[in-house]
Amino acid sequence: MTEKQKIFADEYLIDLNATRAYRVAYPSVKKDETARANGSRMLTNANVAKYISERMEERQKRTEVTQDMVVQELAYSAFARATDYVEIVNGVVRIKNTSDMTEGQVRAIAGIKEGVNGIEIKLNDKEKALELLGRHLGMWNDKLDIKTPAIDDSIKEMEVYFEQQKASGSEPPVE
Repeated sequence: MTEKQKIFADEYLIDLNATRAYRVAYPSVKKDETARANGSRMLTNANVAKYISERMEERQKRTEVTQDMVVQELAYSAFARATDYVEIVNGVVRIKNTSDMTEGQVRAIAGIKEGVNGIEIKLNDKEKALELLGRHLGMWNDKLDIKTPAIDDSIKEMEVYFEQQKASGSEPPVE
């Protein structure tokens, strides 16, 4: 691996932004489009990919934070319900005791404070957590896939057919 590739990989590991990492490793590149394309290509380089993978694995062991842990934490926030935290009794809102909540319910809480209207509970951003989980599961496709294999296959079949017709001396009908 070259020195520039190592700089790219180390920078990429900071925030997983290939465009930014490429611009740090190759400061003469001025256009974002160029940095984006080359950064993406750099990630497919076998040496760079192996180095990044090894470093990420080392970090996971060192921090003891796994992808499963992150996904689980997102799930706590994504699937939290208001009724897990409060109940309405005779028209009065009562906050539930945190000692009666599950670990996951407590983890979904962003903050608790005494406000002018009493105690306020703020939950982590449910919509953002759902978005991140959806991306992890591949539910949201931000890229337009313009590949049309059915059309490509049909064209190939037609080419084969016409080649066979030509080889047999039989031309296709002409209108």
